Amino acid sequence: MALLFHQNRTFLHLTPISAGILLVVVCWVLYSFYHAYATPLRNVPGPWYAKFTHLWLKVQVLGGRRVHYIHTLHQRYGSVVRISPTEIAVADFDSFREIHKIKSGYLKSPWYQEFGPPGVFSMVDPHQHAKRRQLLARGFSKSYLRQNWEHVVKEKAAMAVGKIRRDAERGSADVLKWWTFYTTDTVGHLSFGESFRMLEQEEKNTYIHVLESALMMSGIQTELPLLRFCKYLPIPSIQRLFTADDYLLDYGTRAISNAKGQEGHTSNVFSTILAESEKDGSALSSMDVNLEAGNFIVAGSDTTAITLTYLIWAVLKQPTLQRALESEVHGLAPGFTDADLEALPLLNAVIEETLRLYGAAPASLPRTTPAGGATLNGYLIPSGTTVSTQAYTIHRDSTLFPNPDVFDPSRFLQREKLSANAVAALHAFGAGSRVCLGVHLARMELRIAACLFFRECVGARLAGSCTDESMEMENYFLIAPKSHRCEITLAGRVS
Repeated sequence: MALLFHQNRTFLHLTPISAGILLVVVCWVLYSFYHAYATPLRNVPGPWYAKFTHLWLKVQVLGGRRVHYIHTLHQRYGSVVRISPTEIAVADFDSFREIHKIKSGYLKSPWYQEFGPPGVFSMVDPHQHAKRRQLLARGFSKSYLRQNWEHVVKEKAAMAVGKIRRDAERGSADVLKWWTFYTTDTVGHLSFGESFRMLEQEEKNTYIHVLESALMMSGIQTELPLLRFCKYLPIPSIQRLFTADDYLLDYGTRAISNAKGQEGHTSNVFSTILAESEKDGSALSSMDVNLEAGNFIVAGSDTTAITLTYLIWAVLKQPTLQRALESEVHGLAPGFTDADLEALPLLNAVIEETLRLYGAAPASLPRTTPAGGATLNGYLIPSGTTVSTQAYTIHRDSTLFPNPDVFDPSRFLQREKLSANAVAALHAFGAGSRVCLGVHLARMELRIAACLFFRECVGARLAGSCTDESMEMENYFLIAPKSHRCEITLAGRVS
């Protein structure tokens, strides 16, 4: 009897804890079943587990497979698919156009806020974004870039191609490495007024190593927010991963000092932006310049380098195409300009096809449905739901692009055969009012670097280490070859 009384006392003592745990479990179950079966999203097709949890989606993100995973779901379930309790992915052109049209009411989702203070990339408020974009656009127009920065791009591209040719003649050259140095040195020169000089030093500098750490941690923290508390662990190596932003902000002061210290001379793109913005009272603060300079480095380095890498790989896999492109660029006069390159049919068709299949940022563009909800391809989507589109899938829509998985630049040599929807669906640089500010710089870098490569590295071949398997795409925000290398060779070439 005494033992039974003791057991009952123990049970009563634990009851509040048990009740608390039970309450949490019950709330979670009710919440899960509400999102699974009590909202209009219950009618959206998708894997059964997506109704209850987003954990499997996070597993795919952390494994570098998000873009492929969602593409597979579209192939299985259709153009509208549920990928988590509160998120759907959309792949039909009409819905894509509705979501990304100007003043659609679909705002950037809270996901973007995980990347730190709101710069032009992550600003949610459309009016705030439009004002900042208008201000920054002054330094990124095609005419301004050609007048002030084309010589810098050509100089760095020539240096990169020279290094590639040197290494390739000795054995093999990793074009991904050299294109990364090229694009990062270029955008660093434009943003900070001084090159990182990685092409000259042939290695990454401290800024880029820190930047890569910051990007890695931003991506991981976005998916696993609780990891941000690791910065309080008394382990210096871990703390450095979480304090990378401090170093980047300190370095960003160079952009400000260089922009203000030239007395009218063009030191970096912010020189013009600051000078003109002061006239109408919309000047950027020092912190704004600091932040946006860092954003441009992120947006303008690996993205263009990855696209250039896949361009070289795709062309070298087709020797007939390679010879035709080599012939076209060799027809240019020695003092060719970017405007001359823009008139080359095959070069630009190759670039467009590369951007279609291998644009560096083909993953989701998450937006939030407006008040009142929306109807997408016949499905009612409640307000506040995250809806995402990904270029990877839309660019592989066979109703828009016949034989979509085939690298075929000829489709852009006969643009009249492309439907208006196909042309409008191409969005390697984003869509709507959120198109990348650096699109003209990126295209200039692509044209100049590709032209110089096929002029100076005639007869280049893929090295034995560069295979379809090594070039499979990983997707950690951007895409990248699984091997993180792409080697070509000129060794043994017959002149």
